Amino acid sequence: MRLTRHTDYALRVLMYLSAEPDRLASIGEMSAAYGISHNHLMKVVNALVRAGYLTSVRGRSGGVRLARPPETIRVGEVVRMTEDSFRLADCETCRIAPACGLVSVLDEAVMAFLAVLDRYTFADLPEREVDFLSIFLPPSEPVPAD
Repeated sequence: MRLTRHTDYALRVLMYLSAEPDRLASIGEMSAAYGISHNHLMKVVNALVRAGYLTSVRGRSGGVRLARPPETIRVGEVVRMTEDSFRLADCETCRIAPACGLVSVLDEAVMAFLAVLDRYTFADLPEREVDFLSIFLPPSEPVPAD
């Protein structure tokens, strides 16, 4: 199974904002941090605002922040919202579909995949060895040897 770029970016935005849930972040800031298209990220952020995951603040010092606490946003619910389909195979046009047992196996696999994602919230994800936002800082200058 492969997630769409839209889903990938939505998960990245929510992880970024979950690291500091009360802080406003601009689309430009997140675009630069991840090295991804500003225009594409704007579409993703707009979809997350419409779905109620983010709140946007307009103006010069505006940006976006989480609309809900990160511990209330399940990864599985976001994946379901952003993905168009979970079909792993094109069974509608297949001649053997009526007699094929693979369809139910693939459906079971998708349900297991989503069940794992449903166990985690965005509050669970930043629990790492390294501060999540520090990954986006430029490398520090090496200290000259004496």
